[in-house]
Amino acid sequence: MKPGPLPSVDVPDPGGRAEPSRCAPLPARLGLTDPGPGEPLAVVVAGPAGAGRRELIAGLLGADPGTLVVPAGSYLLVNHAKVATRAAYVPGYRQPHAYGADPLAAGPALARPPRRVELSLPDPLLRHFAVLDPPDTATLGVAGGLVLRDAVGRAGALLFVISADQAFSAAELHLLAEVARARVAVFFAVTPGVTGWAAPADGATAEGTGASVPSPARSGPPGPAGRLDPVAVSIAAHRAALLAAVPALASARWFAARRAELPNLRRALVGWAADEGLRRASARPPEPPGAHGRVPVLAGVDPADLADRIDRQARSCAQRIRQHLALELANIHLRVVQEIVFGVGCAGLPQLLDRELEAVSMLATAQCDEAVRGIVDDAAARVFGAPLAEGVRLRITRAVRFGLADHPDGQELDRVLLVTSTAGVAGLTGTGALDALAGLPAAERDEALPPIGVALNGGCWQHWRAPGNDDPNVARSWAQRALREVELELSREVSRRFEVIRLSLGVVLADAVDHGILLA
Repeated sequence: MKPGPLPSVDVPDPGGRAEPSRCAPLPARLGLTDPGPGEPLAVVVAGPAGAGRRELIAGLLGADPGTLVVPAGSYLLVNHAKVATRAAYVPGYRQPHAYGADPLAAGPALARPPRRVELSLPDPLLRHFAVLDPPDTATLGVAGGLVLRDAVGRAGALLFVISADQAFSAAELHLLAEVARARVAVFFAVTPGVTGWAAPADGATAEGTGASVPSPARSGPPGPAGRLDPVAVSIAAHRAALLAAVPALASARWFAARRAELPNLRRALVGWAADEGLRRASARPPEPPGAHGRVPVLAGVDPADLADRIDRQARSCAQRIRQHLALELANIHLRVVQEIVFGVGCAGLPQLLDRELEAVSMLATAQCDEAVRGIVDDAAARVFGAPLAEGVRLRITRAVRFGLADHPDGQELDRVLLVTSTAGVAGLTGTGALDALAGLPAAERDEALPPIGVALNGGCWQHWRAPGNDDPNVARSWAQRALREVELELSREVSRRFEVIRLSLGVVLADAVDHGILLA
């Protein structure tokens, strides 16, 4: 799904005139976009609790299910390696923690759950794609659903696992409807329920939608000697309930999670990976047009007017992003208060707030990236002419990124904001610190700015899970102060980023105008 644009903002120029903002349309919310050509292939295995996802993944990989156990709320990323290893990526640390691949070995005493646990196994299937196991869909909430959709969009494939005696929830149907709009392959696997392959007596129902299908006792494909095959009936019931709510997934393939049929699922996933890998490899050439050679400057470019325009655009974009993030944090505060009083309580506050901050930091990163691309494209088009070749854009972006280090405010942009147990915000710099925040690591970025990262430190978990700290009023007050501090820090961070972009881009383009060609 393509994110909607934010409304335009009028910003007065130094001469007192009101000029409409030239800031490019920015994402108003996280959406599920098509996989990028540089993203690694992965299959996201999602589904409700009790659906047997762990056993299905273990069967596909020939692994012990115990090696797939991770702390509640953490993502598990399984990739290929010659030697089995497991590492935990915890916000607040620059290096991962060794976590032990032995299911019987106790993991380290972590101050807080990791955002991601990486398990490396020597299984040949992982040579084709990685496997990502997110938290149960019922525990994700609004923010967790946004983060999961982003991961599915970058991975390229979703394997949804549901048991025979479960039904699709409204949140799961919403996720699947979003996935159906993107270039993402969708597979379904049905596992036996607690009572085997029999569907619920009232028929499989998509909860919250009213969509239902007849129970196995009344319909279904016949088996040998006219008997009903309970496996086929269960799959048909779930498929009918899904298509009643999301008809766009009619072409999705369904599999029974039985030992005899796992090879069919493996072959289907490998076939998808082969086709998708070829598509991504051909989507972007190794050397985009304009990556080398002279790029002449247009005649009549006034450096002063160009610098003034970049300055107005940078200020406008920074203002719009700050305003929208303030609104997002206000909505987060409402959801957090509601969950403290009526939902997860004080003990669940850290997990809830950490997931909300993960989503808002991803949104802030997407908005900054889109705004900077718009500023660069507009300014470069006035210097070199439009349309701007992809290689020229990349050369300018790299030169801008290289020039950030020349400015005092641009030397520590790869900084993580950590909420402390006292409702304050501390900073941790370094690329390793940012890497620990991702549930699914992204491809190497070709953006001018590093991502924005926000998380809770381990002290928050320790504080709110202590037996004596269970006063909802205190928790609400703490959450309000913490979100206010996050808003202030994010506002400063956004302003600082656009200020250094303004300075660095101005230097790059001024040099090009002075010399008559692009020097990058």
